[in-house]
Amino acid sequence: MQKVSLQLTLPNQLTLLRIALTPVFAYLLLSESSLNRQLSLLVFVIAALTDWYDGWFARKFGDTSRWGKFLDPLADKILSSVALLVYVQLGLVDGWMVWIVIIRDFLITGLRSYAEYKDQPIVTSKTAQAKTFGQFVVVYYILILYVARSVPLIYSEWGSTIITLMHPLVLFGMMLTVTFSTVGTGIAYLFDNRKFLRELYASIRSGRD
Repeated sequence: MQKVSLQLTLPNQLTLLRIALTPVFAYLLLSESSLNRQLSLLVFVIAALTDWYDGWFARKFGDTSRWGKFLDPLADKILSSVALLVYVQLGLVDGWMVWIVIIRDFLITGLRSYAEYKDQPIVTSKTAQAKTFGQFVVVYYILILYVARSVPLIYSEWGSTIITLMHPLVLFGMMLTVTFSTVGTGIAYLFDNRKFLRELYASIRSGRD
């Protein structure tokens, strides 16, 4: 077992930037200003690009660290979770589904971090990767349409299409699909890696005794 050091490599700095941009994105999207809402989309895209670039840089130059392996997926979950919570605040999606997704994501992220700490990293399954991709598709779908709706020039031309694409039943169906896939992959993760759950539980119990 290796000690985790707080190495501020370029990939780790980009990951921290992604976390720092998250509240900025939330503030701008919740604003009544059309300009701020448009800026929120830009901030979100920049934050998402840091995820791609820090991963590419780390693989290209071998600039990886255990701290980065822990922080990077956590930053992703923070960004996507805050986006979904903002959608709840805006009345676009139901809170109960969002909380199921968030609790599952952070539970699995914690389990993966513990496995990484034990030098036994968990390999992400294809279904889990598909779930993550689908979740970000929904996040982008809602964000782009919501921002487009607040731009008079776009709304005057495509208003009826935007209204149709953002119909409550459409958004409900998309979020319900994400929720079911989230629960399904979460159960599979916990079952396949139940030994880590037992070890983690035993570690917590021994720490209390």
